[in-house]
Amino acid sequence: MIKPILISVTAVFSLTSTSYAFNLPPSLQNNNLYQRTTHSLSSYQIHRPLHIHKYTNFQLSSSANSIEEDDDIISSSAVADRAPCFDNGVCATFPDDEEDESLSQSMRSEEQSPQVTAKVNGDSIISSDNTSTTYTGEAIDRLGTMTGPTVWSEFGRLSAENPSIANLGQGFPDWLPPPFAVESLVSATIDSTKSPHQYTRTAGHPKLVTQLARRYTQHLHPTDSKESIDPMNEVAVTVGASQALYLSLQTLVKPGDEVILFEPFFDLYVNQIKLAGGTPVFVPLTFVPYNSDIGGANGDKVNENEEEVTGGTWILEQEKLEEKISSKTRAIILNSPHNPTGKVFTLSEMQMIADNVIKAGPQCVVISDEVYKYIVHSPPKDNEHMEMTKSCPGHVHFASLPNMWERTITVSSAGKTFSATGWQVGWCIAPSHLISPIHQLLPYVQFCASTVIQEALARSLPLADEPYEGYSSYYEYLNEKYRRKRDLLSSALKDAGFAIPDYDETCGGGFFIFARITPELKKALPGYRLEEPFSTNPAAPGGTARLDWALCQWMAEEKGVLCIPSSPFFSRERALEGASDEFIRVAFCKTDETIEKAALALKSLRDDIGEDGEEEDTVVNKDEEVLVAAAGGSM
Repeated sequence: MIKPILISVTAVFSLTSTSYAFNLPPSLQNNNLYQRTTHSLSSYQIHRPLHIHKYTNFQLSSSANSIEEDDDIISSSAVADRAPCFDNGVCATFPDDEEDESLSQSMRSEEQSPQVTAKVNGDSIISSDNTSTTYTGEAIDRLGTMTGPTVWSEFGRLSAENPSIANLGQGFPDWLPPPFAVESLVSATIDSTKSPHQYTRTAGHPKLVTQLARRYTQHLHPTDSKESIDPMNEVAVTVGASQALYLSLQTLVKPGDEVILFEPFFDLYVNQIKLAGGTPVFVPLTFVPYNSDIGGANGDKVNENEEEVTGGTWILEQEKLEEKISSKTRAIILNSPHNPTGKVFTLSEMQMIADNVIKAGPQCVVISDEVYKYIVHSPPKDNEHMEMTKSCPGHVHFASLPNMWERTITVSSAGKTFSATGWQVGWCIAPSHLISPIHQLLPYVQFCASTVIQEALARSLPLADEPYEGYSSYYEYLNEKYRRKRDLLSSALKDAGFAIPDYDETCGGGFFIFARITPELKKALPGYRLEEPFSTNPAAPGGTARLDWALCQWMAEEKGVLCIPSSPFFSRERALEGASDEFIRVAFCKTDETIEKAALALKSLRDDIGEDGEEEDTVVNKDEEVLVAAAGGSM
């Protein structure tokens, strides 16, 4: 018996019957496939209540007084959270997409269920002719169906359901910040003379913007002593890099403007562009396997004799960028080091982007997202590239290129560098004509970022330049730490059967490995995982869980290791074409213990790669047919 599921303060779904027969004969209930399927379906229904009508006949109760809290169902983080939860919340009340809403209306009409007034992203009013009108603001309208569950809420749920899982998914370190940063925070908190517990300057705490201006003067104008960053007019401090990106787009983009993204891309960018009224334009990066002639994966030409699936390098091709540049191009978002692939854009690629910025016209600006700039664990071997990166080894600041300072907003934050993603202090560095609009908008978005945290960061920055743990600076220590963790995880992924980059050949940065799924791993994945009901998932692009998603979900649910599918980092069209099928994103910003635990879980994947793989798939399919027949429906 499935208990009632609380979905909001105004309505309760009471499950009365399902289209799957849970009262099957005991002989079939003992079948492993049946147990896995019913577990998955019940999990699917519990955690996706607004999509539950696909599988369940339900009744609605409109009485708020009838709601009873059930500790077995309601977690402290769950019930009415419509936000895209990051790691351990359950996003329980998302609006349906248009197709689901149409189906829901049809079912309500056919079954003459009681009508309910509910609030989802605004006031929803049920009219007399059995239709509902939902009133929402323009921001929600611009997002459209993109306000539902996300890859983060979906895999965050899986992590929350299994606290012992080896989590290589979310991109945050699972250790403390360096001691000098923690001590700076403590000292800032108890400093009675300066008492940084009240509002500070909206555009940034004076002590922090002074430190940032000094540092970026060294980064962007290292050879010109006459040039210096103005801390009051060319720096803006924000609540994390995400807000810096949001404000940059809000001050640049008008409806009709286009913003170029290099694909795959960090999924946050797309909706922020839409919120600003802009149109995302995707420029695909090309994956070049090590054994290819030209191009690479996803339909590009490779060796006819290619048998082994290898790692490779992601490159930006000039013609693909040029064909998307136009007079409508308002901005290009550049993320280097790159999330999710780990790519470090080369100096020649950056110069190619700069040339196209000029070509697009005076309106075109680059937003350079550089949150991983101090983590370049495999720098390019090009001497000219490295010559430009002395203040930040391996990383080229796009704004330091000739004529690009006036056309660039540089975005970064403290979270990745100091292993303190919860500090949520980010910033923009740009000439005053680009920073001034951000200063104007800041008071209406957030009066100021936390004064205490800004003070702590201002104290930490000079300390990070000092010798640390036997290294010349904290930054050198950090890079070496990530290099070692990368190698530890790389070895585990290769042993499990994934194809990964060769970092002696491919430059890399950040703390993700974009691992390639081999045919052997695809064979290990149970066939039913690519079929209904497992293949239906509203968080996946187009509502379909393809190979990358199915493999990651199977690994999380049955193997005890959590990774992130690659499809959310691609445009919907390209994901549905299969461009993302071969890749998953794996994070190595984790303790050695977590990585070693993951290595043991990954090793178990090899146990499922055997000569009898095809035979096992045949048995599974037969079991599915029995289950479907008993249920009286189709999967």
